[in-house]
Amino acid sequence: PESDYGVTVPDLAGCFTAGSTMDEALLEAVEAIECHLEALMIDQEPIPTPKRMEEHQTDPLYADGIWALVSVDLSKLSVSSRGAER
Repeated sequence: PESDYGVTVPDLAGCFTAGSTMDEALLEAVEAIECHLEALMIDQEPIPTPKRMEEHQTDPLYADGIWALVSVDLSKLSVSSRGAER
């Protein structure tokens, strides 16, 4: 009750967020992922290939985590970042 729900995106190093409820945390995760991917594209950095959830679940770093999947609409990314991915 004294803490927010923290979210870490294992496939995107340094991508994390939080929310006061689970629903809010997952909504914030979508925004964090979109921002992270957009920054990678603008910087012309490669987008990491996602691993299967089962691979992450065996990582001791995430041993006590609650797992969730979110949908990310890449068409929402800015035109300038989408042009950078070519």
